[in-house]
Amino acid sequence: MRSDGRANNEIRPLNLQPGYQAFAEGSALMEMGMTRVICAASVEERVPPFLRGAGTGWVTAEYAMLPRSTLTRTRRETTVRGRSAEIQRLVGRSLRAITDRTALGERTIQVDCDVLQADGGTRTTAINGAYVALNLACRTLINGGVISQPPPLTGQVAAVSVGLIEGELLLDLTYAEDQEAQVDFTVVMTSQGEIVEVHGATEGAPFPQDLLPQVLTLAQQGLQPVFKMQRETVAQSAG
Repeated sequence: MRSDGRANNEIRPLNLQPGYQAFAEGSALMEMGMTRVICAASVEERVPPFLRGAGTGWVTAEYAMLPRSTLTRTRRETTVRGRSAEIQRLVGRSLRAITDRTALGERTIQVDCDVLQADGGTRTTAINGAYVALNLACRTLINGGVISQPPPLTGQVAAVSVGLIEGELLLDLTYAEDQEAQVDFTVVMTSQGEIVEVHGATEGAPFPQDLLPQVLTLAQQGLQPVFKMQRETVAQSAG
């Protein structure tokens, strides 16, 4: 039994509050256990230079941890450091994987992910909330007559961590568990079970190839409550 009483294949308690920031075209507060991330999607009527005139839009993300999101104060970032840059690229890739950018037109949706409280899985929590913020922003564009139905999203996307600790696979690691893991995975999937990204690294001995199918199966099963909450939240927000 884990320290918080969960089974190995059980995700942490979820909470998702849409419209958390009043002025953003789409926003959500995503909570997975004690990890909390505000995600806000902003629409800009422009695209990066490499897309000008191409008739297609862009979706990107920024990520940051607030100074007291951690046990001790973290220095506020004035420039994007390595870990934050890596995570925001991951969030952006995850969102673009389920966006029809042609339907979006020549505009950019920027999703800001700010960590209020960190207890492991900040990148996965950011992706899970960012999808909802993006979806709500697209609906704002539709309701305003800027783009036409259907929303320019081809599916749902969500993410979860999986770790190997003392020979057992654990789903959705807390910070303490992540520190103990011999192997740590981040899995990003669509609701159809398609893989967007898998990242795994060992802290010691190499791991066997047959561990990967087990990780993917556990991740897919564990993500079902996230997909369900995303769907319900978006549906309720649509009225």
